[in-house]
Amino acid sequence: MVGKKKGVPEWLNSPLWFSNLSDDRRSSRYETITLSPEPSSPPPAPPRPEPSPSRPRLAVAQRSEIGAHSGELSPSWSSPEEESRESQLLADFQITDLIELSVFGSQLSSRIINLGELRRLAFQGIPHGVRPTAWKLLLGYLPLDRTVWAHELEKKQTQYYTFKDDLLLNPSEITRRMEDSAGSKNEDLSCLSTGLLSRSNIVHGEHPLSLMKSSVWNQYFQEAEILEQIDRDVKRTHPDMDFFCGGSSLAKSNQEALRRILIIFAKLNPGIKYVQGMNEVLAPLFYVFRNDPDETNASHAEVDTFFCFVELLSMFRDNFCKQLDNSLVGIRSTIEKLSQLLKRHDEELWRQLEVTTKVNPQFYAFRWITLLLTQEFNFSDCLRIWDTLFSDPEGPQETLLRICCAMLIFVRRRLLAGDFTSNLKLLQNYPTANINHLLHVANKLRGPTVD
Repeated sequence: MVGKKKGVPEWLNSPLWFSNLSDDRRSSRYETITLSPEPSSPPPAPPRPEPSPSRPRLAVAQRSEIGAHSGELSPSWSSPEEESRESQLLADFQITDLIELSVFGSQLSSRIINLGELRRLAFQGIPHGVRPTAWKLLLGYLPLDRTVWAHELEKKQTQYYTFKDDLLLNPSEITRRMEDSAGSKNEDLSCLSTGLLSRSNIVHGEHPLSLMKSSVWNQYFQEAEILEQIDRDVKRTHPDMDFFCGGSSLAKSNQEALRRILIIFAKLNPGIKYVQGMNEVLAPLFYVFRNDPDETNASHAEVDTFFCFVELLSMFRDNFCKQLDNSLVGIRSTIEKLSQLLKRHDEELWRQLEVTTKVNPQFYAFRWITLLLTQEFNFSDCLRIWDTLFSDPEGPQETLLRICCAMLIFVRRRLLAGDFTSNLKLLQNYPTANINHLLHVANKLRGPTVD
């Protein structure tokens, strides 16, 4: 018996939510290569836009390649009307920042921060000047009692510098310290009295050729591949931004900070280590904290970024753990939740994508979810999305899925009219969108579905 076809909420049919922008006009973003489908029905590769000599693309063929860049981006073009509209939106945002800055300032200057009120304000967007402090609070890095901030930050700084001293040493330095602690210097002095040449008293197994699992040299060589991957990814993080790339001392210093954070994280989390694409998740955090108007806070951006990065990834940890891919909490289960969310709210669109045109959600949603939409929108829009992501009391995972579902609904008219190739290309190269409207659609998805 055929069930009653679900309707679509009337507000979804408003032209306000539909994007009619050309694919070639998307903001600074990367293209993707699909995950491999089932062998029985391999989909054709989506058409690739003509390359431009300006920026590299992002290639994502499987988990081990999240964030790998190859190829180049197409240039972005805007008509005078669109530029005028974007200028007006920018002016509106600036006015909103001026008005809300005082509201946020009042909230953040309280002795005890009202987290509920902060979330309510942040959900609508955070002014640039207070975003660093707001994010630290929303991620749970700063306590709600302002009087203990200085003490807590000092403890975190000491802890991070200890991590650097213990985890960023090369094996030669480690073995030298072990020799010193074992009293090798005293043995060298006794050798001098006998006329024999001194020889280092290397601890058993602690030499470059050791195959012992506990050997620092063996661990060093096993980690070499990960360290090389981190180096490659850090160097190509946001190549269009001077803050991250280029020959300036600022860019080089920022790259070194990103590199240290990722190495320390990988060594402290052997179950996950480093997954390509983590650099893209790390970059917005470091950018925001490094540009804190408070110079003292900005000088400790590396420390703050590390701990906030840990807090953020702890919320999405299972998506990065390959061993959990096929479990109830892994990335494939998360993508299935997105599919079911779309089916509940817009069954017609779900059927068009997954039944009629057979666009597997993994082909586009894998990158959307694992990289927290950092590759689908320009950098400033990503920061705005993260304001809402961090402030939602239901948690960032559920909020992220609603935003991803809203992205599909936002272009539903084009998807309903498309075939496999055009729909896959559209979703892998998401068009420019009004972020506030997109987040409004996502927030609407909290409500009950329409039967």
